[in-house]
Amino acid sequence: MFSKFFVSFLALAAVVSAVPSKRASCSKGRSASNEKVGSMELSALTFHDAIGFSPALARQGKFGGGGADGSIMAFAQIETNFKASIGMDEIVEEQRPFALKHKVSFGDFIQFAGAVAVSNCAGGPRLQFLAGRSNHSQVSPPDLVPLPEDPVDKIFARMGDAGFSPNELVDLLASHSVAAQDKVDPGVHGSPFDSTPSVFDAQFYVETLLNGTLFPGNGSHVGEAKSPIPGEFRLASDDLIARDPRTACEWQSFVTNQKLMVQRFTRAMAKMSTLGNNVHELVDCSEVIPVPSKAASNVAHFPDGKTIKDIEQSCKGTPFPVLKTQAGPTSVPVV
Repeated sequence: MFSKFFVSFLALAAVVSAVPSKRASCSKGRSASNEKVGSMELSALTFHDAIGFSPALARQGKFGGGGADGSIMAFAQIETNFKASIGMDEIVEEQRPFALKHKVSFGDFIQFAGAVAVSNCAGGPRLQFLAGRSNHSQVSPPDLVPLPEDPVDKIFARMGDAGFSPNELVDLLASHSVAAQDKVDPGVHGSPFDSTPSVFDAQFYVETLLNGTLFPGNGSHVGEAKSPIPGEFRLASDDLIARDPRTACEWQSFVTNQKLMVQRFTRAMAKMSTLGNNVHELVDCSEVIPVPSKAASNVAHFPDGKTIKDIEQSCKGTPFPVLKTQAGPTSVPVV
């Protein structure tokens, strides 16, 4: 069984990063055509598929979703029309032919492709990948993917239903270090959540705590909060979670500890990628995931013109770490 999975995914590892896409993140932060699939889309797809899992619904005698079962690919016409997943249809349609060609279940392929994509980012983790998910799934119930405009209590409750603590949600949000928005404000399509979207680093955790002063597009939109730097986008949910007393200290703990950030993200992703599955029935194929390159620097900083005075201190009792301010103007690339 191991050799069957290993050979299939070893072959896929060589090609999954070459699937055409509109643009590529983790490619020196530049916009690109027909290059590698960006980690942004594939990492988001792993979450949107897996979080369709609700024990609370199951306790009511309803179908609670299959978790990381590939249903978003199997039933794309339905699930990519859920409000939180609008726009995911493109990446699903790009990926489906590869899963079919290599006879890999949709659930396996989504988690595999996401792990490979994250490994393309300098400083990123080498995620665990377990294979053997069934290719039989049902349509996920709607409204299980949190929205950026949701109240923080609603987000915590939804994630708690799926088995994640508020701090584990903070850990998962490390993915926003290499992510951008598309649909909250289509007018500034591809605006990243931090100033270093090509690097899996702690800048996201620093910059989300900076006082927001502007909207990068034409005014405010539902699900958006003010950002601190021109060209950078801030989700309202990220803004709230960074400042909530239940999560503020976990958030701040990553500012000067990228190693901890990567460790916690890796652990949380291992949990998320197996939601709805019996891990004892899966096969560890982590060897096929490439080893990420090291980041040029793993030390976070304040963007140009920003200092500790711009930080909205939220972790009570723990001083904010001492950081240097970047010399020269901070340029925020579109991804």
